[in-house]
Amino acid sequence: MPKKHLNSKPASANERSVIRIKDLEFSYPKHEPVLKIASLSINAGERIFLFGPSGSGKTTFLSLLAGILTPQRGAIEILDSDLVKLTSAERDRFRGTHMGYVFQMFNLIPYLNVVQNIMLSAELNPERRKKITVPLEEKACELAVSLGLDSVLKKQVTQLSVGQQQRVAVARALLGSPEIIIADEPTSALDYDHREKFLKMLFEQCEKSGATVVFVSHDRQLESLFDRCISLKEVNSA
Repeated sequence: MPKKHLNSKPASANERSVIRIKDLEFSYPKHEPVLKIASLSINAGERIFLFGPSGSGKTTFLSLLAGILTPQRGAIEILDSDLVKLTSAERDRFRGTHMGYVFQMFNLIPYLNVVQNIMLSAELNPERRKKITVPLEEKACELAVSLGLDSVLKKQVTQLSVGQQQRVAVARALLGSPEIIIADEPTSALDYDHREKFLKMLFEQCEKSGATVVFVSHDRQLESLFDRCISLKEVNSA
């Protein structure tokens, strides 16, 4: 699919928004606003590249999308639920059920093996577990094999290469077919060829489940691989 830049093409009538932001404003205590976003919409199945320099508020934006942070004003509607109106516990359940998060440093549990790390996302969230119709370990192994991890299933993640750890983090995020995958610069430790290979693998897996991808980076070399590119600086008036 060819790349589209911000606001280059209006959404067609048959496209369904899974993320809608309206009049968002967020600031940390005793600081000026970090983010002011009047309007932003992301459609189901889109692969979004959100870029901006270090310190521009990218990670803060992802934390708001995930319901880890809440804004001082505005609405963040995800899958028709306004995260701002949910309690902290409700946001935690919503995130665990509907979102897969790939962290920059992967956040794997060092004393667990590959399969155990992958299963963790479903073990911690009963609603995520209900989406899986086969035994959990079987599904975790299936995902791992599809990502080329068949030879390391029982190894502790500390024994893996960076690229292998990255794929474990992706498998964990994908387990249970969450509707939205959020990725916070997970390719920063890789060279361009490996970054491109990783993204194609991620997109292939997300296409199978119909997941929407919101990928944040400062590295604009990657933008041609995405459906649409959004400059945080352009949508943020803070």
